[in-house]
Amino acid sequence: MRKNYLFIFILLSSLCSAQVGIGTTDPQKELHVAGANSTIRIVKLNSFYNPDNDGLKPAKVFVDGLGDLAIGDGSGIGNVESLNFLIVNNNFIGDNPNNWNVQDEINNTGFVINNDTTQTTVEGEITSLTFDVPNQSLIEVKYGITLYCKGENMNAHAPPYVDITPGEAINMITYFRVDINNDGWDGDEWNKTYGKKGQYHETQAGGISGFPYMNGQGYFSLPEGTHKIYFYGVVNDHGVSYTSVGFGGLQDYLKIRIYN
Repeated sequence: MRKNYLFIFILLSSLCSAQVGIGTTDPQKELHVAGANSTIRIVKLNSFYNPDNDGLKPAKVFVDGLGDLAIGDGSGIGNVESLNFLIVNNNFIGDNPNNWNVQDEINNTGFVINNDTTQTTVEGEITSLTFDVPNQSLIEVKYGITLYCKGENMNAHAPPYVDITPGEAINMITYFRVDINNDGWDGDEWNKTYGKKGQYHETQAGGISGFPYMNGQGYFSLPEGTHKIYFYGVVNDHGVSYTSVGFGGLQDYLKIRIYN
């Protein structure tokens, strides 16, 4: 007699979940933080670098195209990552070390560069400062510098000063360089200049002293680490004239912003 057997296969489906080992006692990954209320801190995403992390509510984190963790949901346009300021300084050029203070005359000439009667072009370093970048990023530097122009060495004595030669135009230029990793210049770093800006200045008889003003900006990419930015000034004049220019005598701002 032939017997027929019916085999019934029951297919079971199940939902599986994965975890990275935060708040668990059975880690599945190398990164493991035990405890139900445990957290992990990522320095580059703290509130100093990213204001979207306010410390009050959970902040979404996603992995960007470079494999880095970033705050946000990764949706791109419409939810663009914040632009963060590494430095905002409204007086980034130091005052004149002589600290001249005379009534009815300028009491701060900033950093002075002198172009004497034997030269037509003189260049000097105005100031420098270091800053930290949390990860490989595009950096924007914006600066504004006031200038004060006279016809004798403003470092030599207190005001008043002789005016520049009436009717003669002088030229002032500012720019900056970046020492990557703050480890001294190499040829490539020294040859790259950013944010170059220049203007002409002329004084006529009977005029009054004031502050010419100019600003500039530059963009470049930097790796994670500590870097140093140097600002320079250039003074051009007629070969037989004496020109003294103070860079940074009044309102001088510096903003360094990171696009990460």
